[in-house]
Amino acid sequence: MNDEPHAIELRLDRMLLERKMTLAELAERVGVTYANLSVLKNNHARAIRFSTLARLCETLECQPGDLLHFTGAPPTDARSAGT
Repeated sequence: MNDEPHAIELRLDRMLLERKMTLAELAERVGVTYANLSVLKNNHARAIRFSTLARLCETLECQPGDLLHFTGAPPTDARSAGT
């Protein structure tokens, strides 16, 4: 697994706290496994499907921008370094 930092973070933990909802409850409502949501919550995912993002937004009653945060961390893989 690639442990390099990503320039985009998913602020799922903050949204769960604000909504007073557990990850297990969210997983059931969204129809995604607890394990997959845990990967998203801990910012270990490399991608998220738009359909999953849409279900998260619908369930949490928020906009994608409420969940996604650009950190400005530069990509560190060789492709983006121009080598």
